Amino acid sequence: MKKRVVVGLSGGVDSSVAAYLLKEQGYDVIGMFMKNWHDDSVTISTECPWLDDSNDAMIVAQHLGIPFQAIDLSREYKARIVDYMFAEYQRGRTPNPDVLCNREIKFDIFLKEALKLGADYVATGHYARKNEVSINGKTVYRLLAGKDPNKDQSYFLCQLTQHQLSKALFPVGELLKPEVREIARRAGLATAGKKDSQGLCFVGKVHLPDFLQQQLEPKKGKAIAIPETAAVYTNGHSMDDLPSLTRPYAYLPEYGEVVGEHSGAHFYTIGQRKGLNIGGQPKPLFVIGTDTVNNVLYMGMGEGHPGLYRKGLFIPAADEHWVREDLSLAEGESMNYLARIRYRQALEPCTLHKKKEGLYIIFDKPQKAITPGQFVAWYNGEELVGSGVIG
Repeated sequence: MKKRVVVGLSGGVDSSVAAYLLKEQGYDVIGMFMKNWHDDSVTISTECPWLDDSNDAMIVAQHLGIPFQAIDLSREYKARIVDYMFAEYQRGRTPNPDVLCNREIKFDIFLKEALKLGADYVATGHYARKNEVSINGKTVYRLLAGKDPNKDQSYFLCQLTQHQLSKALFPVGELLKPEVREIARRAGLATAGKKDSQGLCFVGKVHLPDFLQQQLEPKKGKAIAIPETAAVYTNGHSMDDLPSLTRPYAYLPEYGEVVGEHSGAHFYTIGQRKGLNIGGQPKPLFVIGTDTVNNVLYMGMGEGHPGLYRKGLFIPAADEHWVREDLSLAEGESMNYLARIRYRQALEPCTLHKKKEGLYIIFDKPQKAITPGQFVAWYNGEELVGSGVIG
């Protein structure tokens, strides 16, 4: 009997080709579109309106001759993704909704809905791969980077579990993006020339300040520039003390001077340069710290400002996640890995140190704009081994 796969058809070329390839491989394929958002007032509608995407997904399904349905997950998306985003920004942290969407929506709620339809697997258009190995007689699933180095999306899947991976297929993971477009063109898929969405997972391109202002009130506050010497003095770290190497920097207003004002510290993120609307300085200004309690934004001048760089980061024990559970570190153990703290960042050599309170990651070279709330993922070569939320 044919294995059944439910494909998350987003209306883009990648998921369209995923559905086409699976059908060609002999699977019983069902296409399903996830509607995750109702409020069009904050989406930049010309970029990626969900209605157009839903129609494109339906057209592709009709062309391939596969069943199609749309599922409304907007209530769950609001509860699990949007409310979490608001809470994190309110705390002065920067969440990654795409990682959360994969963990909470695509490979949880959507997966459960697919299983109700008798699916053996769910498939997406992610540029990632998986394989399996046998360890002590047990099947272990490995999450691997996509073959296209410019499109590898394994980072967005860094919170998946062994169970979720066991049910996942990534049909375009072995392909380069130009090959995917060529397959779509040859197959006559309506999405062959459609440009990639840059927006939130299954929502569309969102103007983030407008989006956040639905719940977070704009509030004027001081923007204070911290001189390089004060940053070094304030943030002196011992190379032998893991907590001090990984602790987020703390600044005091008296260390700097007021260079302008902002509309709310919770709207900004460490490393941000655009959208500050503060001029008249000899070098570009970057956000190096946010104080959401006192509504103060701390700035550093120039890309070389020491406040932009940190040697390490900390993951609280509750936020530590191992895709490869069999490789998780025991208390007191250390291991060398490669890690990235954001999508598309080059992998950087680091050492993981497991302590009772959590995981310390110390990089060989200081990293720019380590941001609380974001995800860090660590790799052994091309395999994503684990991830965590930066504290």
